[in-house]
Amino acid sequence: MPSESTCHLLLPFAACSADAWLPTLQSLPQHGLKHLDQLLQGMHLVQTDTREAESLSPPHERAAARALGLATLQTADGQLPWAASEALEHGHAAPGKAWAWITPCHWAMGHLHATLSDPGLLDFQESESRALLALMQPYFETDGIALHYRTAGRWLAEGELFRGLPTASLDRVMGRNVDAWLPGGPQAGPLRRLQNEMQMLLYTHPFNDGRESQGQMRVNSFWISGTGDLPSTPDGEALTPALSRREQVSAPRSLAQAAFREDWAAYAAAWQALDAGEIAQLLARQRAGDTVRLSLCGESSVQTFETHRDGLWTRFSRIFSPLRTLDMLKQL
Repeated sequence: MPSESTCHLLLPFAACSADAWLPTLQSLPQHGLKHLDQLLQGMHLVQTDTREAESLSPPHERAAARALGLATLQTADGQLPWAASEALEHGHAAPGKAWAWITPCHWAMGHLHATLSDPGLLDFQESESRALLALMQPYFETDGIALHYRTAGRWLAEGELFRGLPTASLDRVMGRNVDAWLPGGPQAGPLRRLQNEMQMLLYTHPFNDGRESQGQMRVNSFWISGTGDLPSTPDGEALTPALSRREQVSAPRSLAQAAFREDWAAYAAAWQALDAGEIAQLLARQRAGDTVRLSLCGESSVQTFETHRDGLWTRFSRIFSPLRTLDMLKQL
């Protein structure tokens, strides 16, 4: 019988570089994160992963990919094979194919550059998304790319152009100039041309006229992410999703969503809700004797903690305080 998977809570944007972040955390009521403080008392640091804040793969995605067996600390930046894993899990193809996520989106065109708007603001319905996919599919097929519908906001794409192609996570690009985050290298040429073709196609297309008449944001481009093929297991077989479930990973998005909106009241409320909810539940499992993990993620670093059963460590770590926890978050 396989052993029970470890419960792993992963918190994207537990820290960020915005000027308002630290004052927001400091404004929380005394003992506002009491369950987090108590949880850390019974844990020790088991892994730190730090890269530049300009890396294509953000810390929370790197940590989640490692927990699911899709990556290691040595995995190349921007090559976490999220789309290949999803494709295989949902029966789209056999292992070995190269895949990508395609996210329809809106680029806000400024005088000097384009900014990627939050794709969630498009508020796609399934029928709309499928109609857009059918509209774009012939252009992708010209470059040997097959599109597959997955959700209204994101599709799967299969093609050799995605093998070994580094791409930036949407979490790196939202609200920023897209130029610095577009794919580079020889493989990127056809994809850049495809993006330009889609911008021209959609600029005056009735699809967007209909959306605009209803007060909805126009779709004028797409974003490529999650590229690559699945790694192999030690015996040389391609990894399958069933083999990757070594940990039960939960990654709530409430902190990230508030940070992207720069809504710091919502960010503070999200921290308190997490402390009273998911973090308190993880603490209860730890106290019941389960081994649990917690990954706190910033924009450049992630620190992963795990239950430590050594009595001396537990007594020592009771010196943790809200200030100590905040100091630790500042390092992310």
